Amino acid sequence: MERKYFSASDYVVFCVCLFFSILIGVYYAVTGGRQRTTNEFLMADRKMGFGPVSLSLFVTIMSAITVLGVPAEVFQHGTSYWGFGFSYFVFTPVVAHCFIPVFYDMKITSVYEYLEKRYSRCVRLCGLICYIMMMVVYMGVVLYAPSLAINAVTGINEWISIVGLCAVCVAYTTCGGLKAVIWTDVFQALVIIVSQIVIVIVGANKVGGFGKVLEISIESGKLAPINFDPSPLEAHTFWSLCLGGSFLCMSVYGVNQSAVQRFLCCRTKLQAQISIYANLPLLHLVMAVGCFIGLVVYAEYRCNNPLYDVIKPDQLLLYYVMNILGEYPGVPGLFVACLFSASLSTISSSFNSLATVTM
Repeated sequence: MERKYFSASDYVVFCVCLFFSILIGVYYAVTGGRQRTTNEFLMADRKMGFGPVSLSLFVTIMSAITVLGVPAEVFQHGTSYWGFGFSYFVFTPVVAHCFIPVFYDMKITSVYEYLEKRYSRCVRLCGLICYIMMMVVYMGVVLYAPSLAINAVTGINEWISIVGLCAVCVAYTTCGGLKAVIWTDVFQALVIIVSQIVIVIVGANKVGGFGKVLEISIESGKLAPINFDPSPLEAHTFWSLCLGGSFLCMSVYGVNQSAVQRFLCCRTKLQAQISIYANLPLLHLVMAVGCFIGLVVYAEYRCNNPLYDVIKPDQLLLYYVMNILGEYPGVPGLFVACLFSASLSTISSSFNSLATVTM
């Protein structure tokens, strides 16, 4: 496989995105209370509004694995995965009206305090140890997956990617606390959304427009209808995506420390509830854009599938951006910045949540 390398404009776009992430951390390290209290460092003084919290929650849960995985899934199996969006309508009101009021009214800092109050300190410690082990493994995957894809397609050494990600994360998370993490997440959310929309627009125009992409998708059967087959052996049915996805999302948004910490730092319980509802359109937007990117990539490669003998599925989107959209200055740099932003937001939130539960 021929490797494509960054141009000067790509490096500029990429470095500017990383620089702003560090700059936000420095800003909150030298303003306000300067992170002198535990409450400010870990909980942002519990004075955050629903807007930044909602965007932070959105990118905390969405990692680079999602950015790379959804288009690859649609490319291979069609839009049936889009049905996962039904679960968003189910879990959102449950988290907003069942989980958030309980945790917020208790005025806790760590979600595992609930286990001690409800059961015992032993149960709390068991839950905490499991969470720490899970997050350590999860952070390894979140770091390694995009770094491996970037290395395979661009030649950038994976250790440079991993060390660079960790260094930037540690810098702004340590300097600015939860305020820096949340506001950096806001910036990174904009980078992720803008980069994906740019890929959709540029990629669709390259194959003849949005109409042409839809025409090709319909002819090839990639626009899959909703599958109501009750068989558990069928992949991506309404029941597995909607019901199974609802329980998955409730575990992530309802009891995961990274998510609950966002709700607990809001200035009021109503703000916390609004933040989860404001997250709903963001989730659907990124799901729709991710699926359409998969259709755009399929329209480009329908007669020359690179998955047969060139690359692996998790490298598909990056391969497409580097080889097909690489002629547009700055687009590859913006997309790699998108991957790094998705990883940075997840890792920084994990760092902060692990510090919180440990304290």
